[in-house]
Amino acid sequence: MALQKMTAKKIIEKKKRGEKIVTITSYDYSFAKIVDDCAIDLILVGDSLSMVILGYKNTLSVTMDEMIHHTKAVTRGVSNSMVVGDMPFLSYKIGIKEAVKNAGRFIQEGGAEAVKVEGGAKICPTIKAMIDADIQVMGHIGLTPQAIYEFGGFFTQGKTVEAAKKLIIDAKKLEKTGVFSIVLESIPWQIAKLITKSVNIPTIGIGAGSHCDGQILVINDMLGLFTDFKPKFLKYFGDIGTSVRKAIKNYKNEVERGSYPDIEHSYEFPKEDLNEIESWFESVEIEEEIK
Repeated sequence: MALQKMTAKKIIEKKKRGEKIVTITSYDYSFAKIVDDCAIDLILVGDSLSMVILGYKNTLSVTMDEMIHHTKAVTRGVSNSMVVGDMPFLSYKIGIKEAVKNAGRFIQEGGAEAVKVEGGAKICPTIKAMIDADIQVMGHIGLTPQAIYEFGGFFTQGKTVEAAKKLIIDAKKLEKTGVFSIVLESIPWQIAKLITKSVNIPTIGIGAGSHCDGQILVINDMLGLFTDFKPKFLKYFGDIGTSVRKAIKNYKNEVERGSYPDIEHSYEFPKEDLNEIESWFESVEIEEEIK
């Protein structure tokens, strides 16, 4: 039976039914197609592609055009999962009009069904403008990587009473503004549990414990493809990086030995015409035709 397209409304309904929401990042057609085939609820085209795909040192360098480019690739491979475009640094905090325009690009050009923005209460007026423009929005609080220089590094957030209170208030304000879900990143699981209980919209955890309504991981991280660093919350669900390296080394060895390609992996000229072409090749006719 064909799966039905996942939507923001259905994501919220899953929380009401107590069903876990499974989300993951993806950045290209091939992986998106595999993820979609696995019946994942939501695919985030994350600005983490800045690091794991484009090789930048953090998420701040990726541009709107690069994000749209990859979102297009992902949406071409998806039939069932909901696709959310991650709004990059400086695309939504430089003015509400510009923010709505950029969010609209993810929908109109990229084919996404929603956008994700980082930030709490301060970003709510911008989120409201996006929602007023009929754009679905996912929130993101806790460790927000675009504020990495403000935080001074990739550190756990909400570890003091005051910081925890702020996270809970931010979550409730985001819900009141109209986001359909909130990513909770790198916060103590007890605080994530309180936030999850306090809002009627789904919380999606990454480094926020098991009491969130759903979880998200970067696909290149959980498959062992990107191993530059390993945060505490990351579990390797596969070791594709090792498999890829082994395959490439095997390919290199076979090419160098001359064992690849063999006859099985080569095209053949019709046998009945082979003598004719070989005779022509060795004759003087070829020299005359070149002239």
